[in-house]
Amino acid sequence: MSSRDSYKPGPAVGAEVRKAGEKWTLILVRDVRHPPAKVWQALTDPTHLREWAPFDADHSLASTGPVRLSTVGTPTPQVSETHVTRADAPKLLEYQWGGNDIRWELEPIGDGTRLTLWHNIDRGFISMGAAGWHICLDVLDRFLAAEPIGRIVGGEAMKFDWPLLNAEYAKRFGIDSPGSPPVAPRT
Repeated sequence: MSSRDSYKPGPAVGAEVRKAGEKWTLILVRDVRHPPAKVWQALTDPTHLREWAPFDADHSLASTGPVRLSTVGTPTPQVSETHVTRADAPKLLEYQWGGNDIRWELEPIGDGTRLTLWHNIDRGFISMGAAGWHICLDVLDRFLAAEPIGRIVGGEAMKFDWPLLNAEYAKRFGIDSPGSPPVAPRT
């Protein structure tokens, strides 16, 4: 059995929601065992993004300026003409995706990196976004460790406990998430 076939995401941890009126921000924190420069390359290089991210980029996100991001794993790709607003390698990356602000912060910790994602997202989709990013970050960590399992996004994520993660995050955030199964303890 390949490592992809045996992949199961861990529990819904390392996430919080901040609310400011109608604006909701998902904050996911993940400690990865790779140095900031290596993580930065994975966040900005289109070839690396194709290994783990829920979108493809038409060129590098490592400098400010326009970029086109296209969703993957959806019946019809959604293309966002966007702009990288901050690219401070290997510490901070900011851009918009689908009209939502994305901010990646990279902080060295020991030999690794504390990676923090700030994603402004509609309240109705916040647990779904958390579940999706959770799986993407697991795939990123394995890719950086030279143990790639391939991108898991869109409908394919359903095969990898995305519905359970969505329900766990919804419960954690104290919100209802349409279509989520009841949260049962993991075995």
